Amino acid sequence: MRIDKFLNSVNITKRRTVAQDMISNGVVSINGKVVKASKNVEVGNSIELAYLKGVKKYEVLLIPTMKSTPKSEQEKYIKEVL
Repeated sequence: MRIDKFLNSVNITKRRTVAQDMISNGVVSINGKVVKASKNVEVGNSIELAYLKGVKKYEVLLIPTMKSTPKSEQEKYIKEVL
């Protein structure tokens, strides 16, 4: 699954266009490398989002099969790493 779709489907971003904006501005990285929107996410990847107030890191646990997932099921797909 593409990184822009993944961020949206696991409810990290509210809209896919927001995810695409973040990616084009270079604030999203996978395993320490800044990526393009077409980069595929795999189980075990480490995703970093560099916000103005700090960096959030997530570990990919599972790739969703649906376009969107309920926010209550977010912990099945990603784990926030400190």
